[in-house]
Amino acid sequence: MILKKLSILNYKNILQCEVSFSPEINCFFGNNGMGKTNLLDAIHYLSFCKSHINTPDTQIINNAQDMCVLQGDYDYEGRDEEIFCAIRRRQRKQFKRNKKEYGKLSEHIGLLPLVMVSPADSELIQGGSDERRRFLDVIISQQDKQYLHALIQYNKALLQRNILLREQSQDASLYEVLEMQLAMYGQMVYEKRLQLVSDFTPIFNEYYQIICRSAEHVGLRYISQLEKGDFAGLLAANRERDRILGYTSSGIHKDELEMTLNDYLIRRVGSQGQNKTYLIALKLAQYVFLMRRGQTTPVLLLDDIFDKLDADRVEQIIKLVSGDSFGQIFITDTNRKYLDEILQTMNHDYALFRVEQGEVLPMEETA
Repeated sequence: MILKKLSILNYKNILQCEVSFSPEINCFFGNNGMGKTNLLDAIHYLSFCKSHINTPDTQIINNAQDMCVLQGDYDYEGRDEEIFCAIRRRQRKQFKRNKKEYGKLSEHIGLLPLVMVSPADSELIQGGSDERRRFLDVIISQQDKQYLHALIQYNKALLQRNILLREQSQDASLYEVLEMQLAMYGQMVYEKRLQLVSDFTPIFNEYYQIICRSAEHVGLRYISQLEKGDFAGLLAANRERDRILGYTSSGIHKDELEMTLNDYLIRRVGSQGQNKTYLIALKLAQYVFLMRRGQTTPVLLLDDIFDKLDADRVEQIIKLVSGDSFGQIFITDTNRKYLDEILQTMNHDYALFRVEQGEVLPMEETA
């Protein structure tokens, strides 16, 4: 899959731009705050119907405007795909594929597989368990529609049960129906998450070793209350306690993904450089996993990833992303040092852009 052209109107600080891209490497440089990350975030939005950092839609629209528009023209395995998005204040966002509007946004997820690596990924290590569950959900949802459906239905049933709990409802039959749904959909989500972690961890370890070239090993441990089985029984047994708490205290929404370095939690033992390497290896492994399992080659977005890495690790990352395993890549940095190194090490087509005050300006002709 290739993003050929991107049109933006009023997306954060990018008031208007239309950019045509190289099918292989696209490099953007400029000072912090100029709009480089916003450009990549717009590409992310077209794939996932939301911002990479979960910015509310009302904050995505430029302050002085009433609406935002994004349009991407893609080459999708030899056929053209046009994706259009309009976000208006106080209205439902609109997504269209080839001028036909989606009935549900979930129908779009997985069409345009994408992996973004950015400084915001530090929350995967330092943030709460919801960040790590979301990481698993994003991977599986892009190549498994049944999983996405089960996750959506689980969250709907969870919301309804929590409303009953807060209202102090005593209607046992309502609880039983919702708990049956939670148990059914929760078991599906649990099993697929567990399988993903098993399949994904060896790939992750391989990429970490390539980047850091050391004896360190990384791991992922998936921890769930469903390990003991009988989730429906657990919900029923906890019903009175949950009514006092006002929320559902057990289920897949409480699962944890422990991220380890040499069998210790990396958030406790990892240095700044180790954390950065860990996250980059995690995301590159995600890219390879999706490429092997999906229908098309994903797009890779690398946002300011070279800071706080030593020269050797930077070199290894450059070698990795310039290989034949990766498709179209978008890279940002505050200066041209690493971008030029990347371009010098490969015989690939590329395009170079400067980003200033929300304007995206081509630097030179595509090679």
